[in-house]
Amino acid sequence: MKVAPMAPLLAARAGDERQLPSRVVSAKVSLRNRFIEIWQARELIVFLVRKELKVRYKNSVLGFLWSFLNPALILCVYYVVFKYFLNNHILLFAIYLFAGLLPWNLFNNSLLGSAGVLVAQAGIVKKVSFPREILALAQVGTAICYFFFQACIMLAFLIGFRVMPDWKFLPVMLLALVCDVVFSAALAVFLSAVTVYLRDVQHLIEVALVALFFSAPIVYMFTTVGQKLAHHGVLWVYFLNPLVTIVLSFQRFIYGTVAPRDNPIPIPSYGEHWYLAALAIILVVSVLLFLLAMLVFGRIEGNFAEEL
Repeated sequence: MKVAPMAPLLAARAGDERQLPSRVVSAKVSLRNRFIEIWQARELIVFLVRKELKVRYKNSVLGFLWSFLNPALILCVYYVVFKYFLNNHILLFAIYLFAGLLPWNLFNNSLLGSAGVLVAQAGIVKKVSFPREILALAQVGTAICYFFFQACIMLAFLIGFRVMPDWKFLPVMLLALVCDVVFSAALAVFLSAVTVYLRDVQHLIEVALVALFFSAPIVYMFTTVGQKLAHHGVLWVYFLNPLVTIVLSFQRFIYGTVAPRDNPIPIPSYGEHWYLAALAIILVVSVLLFLLAMLVFGRIEGNFAEEL
């Protein structure tokens, strides 16, 4: 099935006369060619991310300022509920909470945005030739933008509470961010394709994300679960969830200078080498999952037009 090229739309948008090659939708397109096509369409990814950011707050009074207000308001709600109503005794709980919410929100926003993106953009998918994977990847790109907006709020809270991050763990946090992005991209590409055939998957994801949120030590101390699982010798099961290590890595960097003064310690006192080794494993697995997701996407995208 051959469809109209995307190049005229790109040229009209950016004034760039370079033409993308017309794409034939086929399961036989190699992974190498798929990555080449995605790279050639990188400007389209940037355009889709910018479009998403503009559309989300279009016609609102505060406009783009909501990108900063939303995480601040959400943080305040979580802080009040868990600190004063649920009697959470973690020292500087706002810092601990937001340190976990940063990587979680990137993952959560990536999956929620990408799950139904192909269905929502059915008109473009059926009529225009371009690497369809970039629709899901653009949602991950949008989530990354919101991550940096939220990081600015985190910085403001650190200044307000006079907390200094543990700079020794900066490489750990950066590697955790890479793992978070790759893992999110892998699931985003896979789920965006599967949802075309199984629309219930989009609703299932919303439920699954709620369970995943409480499976990571974001609103509770790692030691609350870790000690019990370690006592039964099944702590390794807890770490099968990549988000656990990713969240702990962010907390160790941002909250690490606070934790030693708290009793009990809310995060594990593993050294940076443990975190780097664990994250390296997660990164390898995430890359493999991303390649597998690309293969699955290419395998089933031939019938997208009929299904949509």
